[in-house]
Amino acid sequence: QVQLVESVGRLVQAGGSLRLSCAASGLIFSLNRMGWYRQAPGKQRELVATITGGTITGGTMYADSVKGRFTISRDNAKNTVYLQMNSLKPADTAVYYCNALNTFTDAKYWGQGTQVTVSS
Repeated sequence: QVQLVESVGRLVQAGGSLRLSCAASGLIFSLNRMGWYRQAPGKQRELVATITGGTITGGTMYADSVKGRFTISRDNAKNTVYLQMNSLKPADTAVYYCNALNTFTDAKYWGQGTQVTVSS
């Protein structure tokens, strides 16, 4: 059974920083592309960042809205993916979801989500 467990989010002041983590189990973590998505109230879920796995591990991609502020990383030894968020803005307020994608089978898995709130 695949499980993705995100760390607890919290309330942060604008300009502050927060690191989210997501611990994975039940899958071959190193083979999965890992990602972070977010969903703000009344909006669709959107991609925040991804990081590749497999033979070309570590390749990253970011949404334009977070480039230069957020950094995604992974530790394959710990089956964990991280999202370092700096210079947070109220517009970053959302539920953040961890995602795993097996690029061979297209199997996709989601965490339960964690609330991040940025106050102005």
